[in-house]
Amino acid sequence: MIQYENETIRVFQSALYMTTSAVIELEEAIIITDPNWLPEEVEEIKEYVNQIKKDKQLYIIYTHSDFDHIIGSGAFPESKVIASRNLSENKHKENAMKQVDTFDQKYYLQRNYKPTYPRVDYIVSEDGQELVLGTSTVTFYLAPGHTDDGLFTVIEPAGIFLSGDYLSDVEFPFIFDSYLEYVKTMEKAKDIFSNHNIFVHVPGHGHTTENIVEMQNRLHFSQEYLEQLPNAQENIEEILLKRYTYFEGMKHIHEDNKKLAMKEKI
Repeated sequence: MIQYENETIRVFQSALYMTTSAVIELEEAIIITDPNWLPEEVEEIKEYVNQIKKDKQLYIIYTHSDFDHIIGSGAFPESKVIASRNLSENKHKENAMKQVDTFDQKYYLQRNYKPTYPRVDYIVSEDGQELVLGTSTVTFYLAPGHTDDGLFTVIEPAGIFLSGDYLSDVEFPFIFDSYLEYVKTMEKAKDIFSNHNIFVHVPGHGHTTENIVEMQNRLHFSQEYLEQLPNAQENIEEILLKRYTYFEGMKHIHEDNKKLAMKEKI
């Protein structure tokens, strides 16, 4: 499952949708993001965490409440949970957990833990909110657009940027919340790259990168895609087809994006 690692971070990749889960080892704490998908994959992440945890406090950051990102909730009962206020106060918690159950029922999956909706211990309610963990500072930014409860996280001095389901190299922007909010969130990402020294970018789906040019390319493409979307230019689809290997499986989302963008721009 190991997609990427250095002395501070190990990124696990699921067999499904190239979904990532990062485990970050700080001097004073361990941070996990979105442990997922399959039971044996969650168990592999857990085994690694148990190897390195020692007496450190364990934190889990949930980048948003899509069921594939909270499916591992319940596997780490000793953890303190970090998430946005909107995730904590989500009115559709039961639906998210129903999706988890439906997934496990469909594929006859058995887990050695009971998936539960995350109970948030540290609620992020504003941009720039910080959590100091010894010599490390964790800075959060609200990131609506994909969902209304998205969260960006920057960990310094390690220079790690956890972007959730934004800035992927295998997915174009998936807009399930708001087109206009997504545009604002991309501006926020631009500010993060300007105001923080980012050395490692971990998207929720796709490849982790240390390449600053690649990070900027992901941001620029997302912004260009969003800019063109309300005009429904025909060549967008051709560009997406060439850029994304799995575009045919995501094509319906692009169509939904166009409808939402045109609706909100009117």
